[in-house]
Amino acid sequence: MTQDAGRPTSAPDPVVPGPEEGRPKRAVLVAIGALLLGMLLAALDQTIVSTALPTIVSDLGGLDHLSWVVTAYLLASTAATPLWGKLGDQYGRKRLFQAAIVLFLTGSALCGLAQDMGQLIGFRGLQGLGGGGLIVLSMAIVGDIVPPRERGRYQGLFGAVFSAASVLGPLLGGLFVDQLSWRWVFYINIPVGVVALLVIASVLHIPVRRTPHTIDYLGTGLIAGVAATVVLMASLGGVTYGWGSWQILGLAALGAVLLIAFVRVERRAAEPVLPLKLFHSRTFTLCAVIGFVVGFAMFGSMVYLPTFLQVVQGVSPTLSGVHMLPMVLGMLLCSTVSGELVSRTGRYKVFPILGTAVTGIGLLLLHQLRETSGVVETSAYFFVFGCGLGLVIQVLVLIVQNSVSYQDLGVATSGATFFRSIGASFGVSVFGSIFAGSLTPKIADALAGRSLPPGVTPAGLAADHHALGRLPPGERAGVVHAYATSITDVFLYGVPVVLLAFVLAWFLREEPLRAGVTAPEASEVLASNPVERSSYDECARALSLLGSREGRRKIYVDITERAGLDLLPAASWMLLRIRHDGSVEPAVLAQRTPVPLRAITGAARQIEERGLGVRYGLDLTLTPRGREVADRLFRARERSLAELLGDWWSPERPTDLVELVEELSREMCGSDEERPWRREPPGAG
Repeated sequence: MTQDAGRPTSAPDPVVPGPEEGRPKRAVLVAIGALLLGMLLAALDQTIVSTALPTIVSDLGGLDHLSWVVTAYLLASTAATPLWGKLGDQYGRKRLFQAAIVLFLTGSALCGLAQDMGQLIGFRGLQGLGGGGLIVLSMAIVGDIVPPRERGRYQGLFGAVFSAASVLGPLLGGLFVDQLSWRWVFYINIPVGVVALLVIASVLHIPVRRTPHTIDYLGTGLIAGVAATVVLMASLGGVTYGWGSWQILGLAALGAVLLIAFVRVERRAAEPVLPLKLFHSRTFTLCAVIGFVVGFAMFGSMVYLPTFLQVVQGVSPTLSGVHMLPMVLGMLLCSTVSGELVSRTGRYKVFPILGTAVTGIGLLLLHQLRETSGVVETSAYFFVFGCGLGLVIQVLVLIVQNSVSYQDLGVATSGATFFRSIGASFGVSVFGSIFAGSLTPKIADALAGRSLPPGVTPAGLAADHHALGRLPPGERAGVVHAYATSITDVFLYGVPVVLLAFVLAWFLREEPLRAGVTAPEASEVLASNPVERSSYDECARALSLLGSREGRRKIYVDITERAGLDLLPAASWMLLRIRHDGSVEPAVLAQRTPVPLRAITGAARQIEERGLGVRYGLDLTLTPRGREVADRLFRARERSLAELLGDWWSPERPTDLVELVEELSREMCGSDEERPWRREPPGAG
């Protein structure tokens, strides 16, 4: 969902109501669990395959097409993501989510049955079409089944799934290759997907609310065509065909024609897949280029690191997954730390500069790896590289969100990750072209004048690394060295590209940061395809997360002061609770919430003493004066939430944003999770 035009003017009613509406919360949790399983399928498939690639190539051949096993998935999922979002709005998300699961499982089963590299690449594209739907629809359905106040919490779980998949993927991929077969990298999706499909069918009930959209099919097809022609040029040029051949020149001409057509179509499209007005913003344009480079370096290198570990250093597939963990941990650690520092300081420009510099250093370090490099050295280089990526990935999304108007928030967020995804596809292809183009000649040079066993050729050794076992030790060492230098040279070619991003990062303007964009989404760090949410959904997620954080800290001190009242924070909390529920029984409230009985008793006593509440039996209800004070507190809470939106909360603010703030304020005021007894002002009472 890249636009807001189809957004209902009022927030969607929860389909599976939470406990606040008298319905069991279990149904929501089971449905969320099924959505998480669907997300896990797509997230795992971005990391589990890389560890198995050396074995897949050995079995099927076609080393020069290795990069397309990854590229086909990336391109298909990237192109399909905005379409899944719009179609979900138009025809209902439940059936489409089920269709995405079926499509993904069909692609997975066919990938497992593939008999040659061409079949595998084609089936990976089919799998990618389903994977794009799994990611966008699972996140969107959260908005259908839980109220805004809960969305930050639940969507945070999806970020956790991406983090877990980034760690589990390499390990599981290696484990399946060692213990079963590389085909189980794809077959494992089937039982998990079937469980998700059954649970979704039985538990998830979402009424179809048709939201009219003008889907930009032509624009989507054209931008996918442009990306495909560029990637084909990068992977075929200099390897299969010469750079001056008619095939490559024809691809270049076709790409240029498609690009011109895309620009013309997007200018007239009612709901463009990538609005051209975004490029009027220097910040967005710079972040798009930097994101492209980061995706280029990140995914391009991740594809060839397992090959280096398994072929050059002789590590088993399972252990190669373990060896890659320092890179993943570096990414997660630095993305978390940078996001927290941005939230606390409001300063962000230093992180793209530092991140691109560290990424470049990481690539130079990876270029130094040799067959004799030890575990400590290799892990340290991987960690540095991961830290560089982590410092810049998430911050780029925050910078883009901070630089656009509310109306463009959703499409700008997905646009930023779109360019990273295209960069990933391009990087995998370019790195693959460089690797494939240099390996066979280097092996031929290493074996020049040597006597080879029957049936062993340089081309055969390049296509199947298992043939190394047929060589005598002396010849084998030369071929391993050829593999090592071919792979590590790939990283060196990435350094100038990252250097360009480093230079561009200095031209970013640092603007005052809205608090509403300092709630980063972990899925935006590791996801290879665009994270698609509308502007409304982006604000709902961020405000629910930030508003909940405030409620656990000092929000009731703040809103009591804003309202000009002299009350205990716990008394303000209780007044809002009574306003929401009609009445409360203090003893029961102490059992249901984390607020201590002492604080609740003191709050109830103050409310009665001030004439703000009156007892009817055990229940405490508001007096007319109490309702007036509670309304003042409610408006103060609204103002505190609105301030998080910065200049999005302008006099011309859209109706749906006003209603979102009102609904969040209503749901958060006096909620169970809040801790109003903390940091009470001296002398209050």
